[in-house]
Amino acid sequence: MYADAETVRRILTESGDTWAVVGLSTNRARAAYGVAGVLQRFGKRVVPVHPKAETVHGEQGYGTLAAIPFPVDVVDVFVNSELAGEVADSAVDIGAKAVWFQLGVIDEDAYERTRSAGLEMVMDRCPAIEIPKLA
Repeated sequence: MYADAETVRRILTESGDTWAVVGLSTNRARAAYGVAGVLQRFGKRVVPVHPKAETVHGEQGYGTLAAIPFPVDVVDVFVNSELAGEVADSAVDIGAKAVWFQLGVIDEDAYERTRSAGLEMVMDRCPAIEIPKLA
């Protein structure tokens, strides 16, 4: 419902290659770690965003989206739904082109705000599942 095939394709192929992954840490047991690895294998630059600002998959981490000192194309959100809207608003503020809410992350109001701001958005999907389908 919140991710038509064409929007998924555009985000994965046309939105750019710098993906900020919010919630990405060095915890290999977390889904964000594995998804970030898949994105890297498909040529995406993965920028970890986590309060600890850890280096993950060889990329320097940042505590917030606003702390990233270069443009971000897509913001991939691995936080719970109650926090996701704030992250989407930050994505708009930093000038991202798209926002991707992971499986189980749903905030309909944030979806509407983000789309109204002109960004592409996918909700309740996983790019690690979708990107191999395009290759």
